[in-house]
Amino acid sequence: MATLLYAIGRFSARRHYLVIVVWIVLLAGGAVASKAVGDHFEASVSIPGTQSQNANDMLAARFPALNDASTKVVFVAPAGTTIADDAAAVTAVSAQLAKIPGVSVSDPFSSKVLYAVQVSQDQRTAYIGLTYDKASTALTDADASAVAAIADTLQSHNLTVAYSGYPLPAATGGISAPEGIGFLLAFVILTITFGSLLAAGMPLLTAVIGVSISGSLITLLASVLPLSSTAPVLASMLGLAVGIDYALFIASRHRTQLATGMKVIDSIALATATAGSAVVFAALTVIIALLGLYVVNIPFLSAMGLGAAIAVIVAMALSLTLLPAVLGLCGKTLIPRANSRAALRGALVAVAGSKPTLGSRWVTLVTRRPWIAVGAVIVGLGLVAAPALTGGLKFTMPDAGSNPAASTSRQAYDMLTAGFGPGNNGPLLVTADLSGAKSTDPAGMAAAFTTAFAGISDISYASAPSVNPAGNTAYLVIIPSSAPDSDATTTLVTSVRDRAAAFQAANGYTYEVTGTTAVNIDVSQKLAAALLPFGLVVVGLCLLLLLLVFRSLAVPLTAALGFLLSLAASLGVVVLVFQNGVFASILGVEKVGPVISFLPILVMAVLFGLAMDYQVFLVSRIREEFTNTGDARASVQTGFVGAARVVTAAALIMFCVFASFVPGQGPALQPIALALAVGVFFDAFLVRMTLVPAVLMLLGDKAWYLPRWLDRILPNVDIEGEKVHRMLADRAARAALDSPAEPAEPAAPEADDPQAAPVGAAL
Repeated sequence: MATLLYAIGRFSARRHYLVIVVWIVLLAGGAVASKAVGDHFEASVSIPGTQSQNANDMLAARFPALNDASTKVVFVAPAGTTIADDAAAVTAVSAQLAKIPGVSVSDPFSSKVLYAVQVSQDQRTAYIGLTYDKASTALTDADASAVAAIADTLQSHNLTVAYSGYPLPAATGGISAPEGIGFLLAFVILTITFGSLLAAGMPLLTAVIGVSISGSLITLLASVLPLSSTAPVLASMLGLAVGIDYALFIASRHRTQLATGMKVIDSIALATATAGSAVVFAALTVIIALLGLYVVNIPFLSAMGLGAAIAVIVAMALSLTLLPAVLGLCGKTLIPRANSRAALRGALVAVAGSKPTLGSRWVTLVTRRPWIAVGAVIVGLGLVAAPALTGGLKFTMPDAGSNPAASTSRQAYDMLTAGFGPGNNGPLLVTADLSGAKSTDPAGMAAAFTTAFAGISDISYASAPSVNPAGNTAYLVIIPSSAPDSDATTTLVTSVRDRAAAFQAANGYTYEVTGTTAVNIDVSQKLAAALLPFGLVVVGLCLLLLLLVFRSLAVPLTAALGFLLSLAASLGVVVLVFQNGVFASILGVEKVGPVISFLPILVMAVLFGLAMDYQVFLVSRIREEFTNTGDARASVQTGFVGAARVVTAAALIMFCVFASFVPGQGPALQPIALALAVGVFFDAFLVRMTLVPAVLMLLGDKAWYLPRWLDRILPNVDIEGEKVHRMLADRAARAALDSPAEPAEPAAPEADDPQAAPVGAAL
């Protein structure tokens, strides 16, 4: 691996113009192709094999009209008045709306039946129903604008108007405002780390290009696969974070080597071989964790994992090719000035222990009393995790009630809740296959359902059954008395489903329940069932990868156990903020309550991969020192010092990127971004940089124990670049033997060493 990466790094540095042009072509080509294909992201959620999905599929096939989009124009009369006072205006608006092509309208004043359904009991809240001749996923901003242009005239009658059923603006790839904040913070951290504006800009350059290319690829993929509209945002968030980090590790190693006097091309190749090997294996752990989401067998979740994995692959490829090319283009301009901080850091690395640094002081403190460090981390993270571990984590699927308060869909949601009750926003559909029915008489079916649901107190309203023209399917609507995400509605769904067997025995056919809450219950159950196999597959594969990298039993196990602490603590913070409301207003959380159902498994996948990143980057340096010296305890301190600065910078960058996505994002991404931000912080600084060194110090030589039989059968993975170092040493020895004895004339610059015409001044 290291020798291959050495060759790739050397080629990219020497042929930098060619490599840069190739990536520019890919960037431009992807942008053009994705724009030509268009936006095909889906907002719907498909959960194969669940009762709610089966019911939805049957309704879609046997009641085609139910596939059409339905929206509402909701309006509220001022206090002291009723909707009836403006009946003529409402009817006039309904008539105008009916003229929109492809739209049918239900005016609450057109019949007593519609008035009873579409006007609240206090007669202050009502809505006009609209049905389109296309699916809800086909609705656009233009559809909403056409309706608003007509219905907003009701405001002249002092009616408050809002609209439900129309989509929020779709999420897109690229750099958005939240990413821009994280981008700026990352630049500040990189500038402090490198002490150079030019060097700081390189990881940012490759990361931005990576986000753009991966965004184009994901858009193209959405045209052939069902990808969620949140997939590009998650991929962009993760791609930006790992793209900066991966480039940081390689660029930092290159600049350190330049400070010791190494030639530019040689330094780029060696940095790509050594730090690049760690990047490859770190990226593989993230990719394995993300693709492991296919174990869950929930298409939209698997697609999100695929999109994020694409972003990681692109970030890795750019770090191993484009970054060396840009480093080669810059040549000697990246060599630290004499006596600058970067030059002194290079000298300190070359002469280990010559001067105490913050990293050396920290690892000395941790390893002096390792048991105290281990206990403090476990107890501290355990306390933070307590809110999640004590059953405080509750789940739901986001609906319009979770949208930003300023959005018209959220305003309509709140108006319907106030006027018609909270259950109006979460109706349940009870579907029945009448193939074996003893009777399909509508009155008889209504009586049968009334008998079946007798005694269930949380039903606010149940419609009469509707039968399709073929006479083989019926459905009815149940309006709960409670909100869609409440425990009472969950109990209602369970109670209705539990009576299906008795209903079938009495009537010859059974029913299934779907709707927002029913889907949420099914998603939660499916995720709970998949969590263990997902964990076993992903953690097992990553442990095997770490076993190959470190040739140790203790190191992979310590890595996995430390991750569990970080995961639990991050979920504890989510409960505190999003369910208990701690710091919710500061972080821009508009609604406190249950979080999205797939948060734990998605955070588990991403955070596990990132945690293994830091494990690889930090422990590979410790392993490298142990390989060279054989002193297990001394290698902990020396290796830690060599990696601490860059790991700290990488963790801070990733924390800033994730944290910048918390304010201003929707209910699906806000808790995920916060969980990843605090999870990375806990894992990098408390687990990898505190717990792991303490455990390695306690274990000593046992930390690197591997049974001989296992050592023989495992392939030798050269992540420390031992083969490259031997190859370079052999070349140097041969060159020394072949060189003339007399002093040589000063050598001219190598043809492949771009240093004669600096691109910019060293900073």
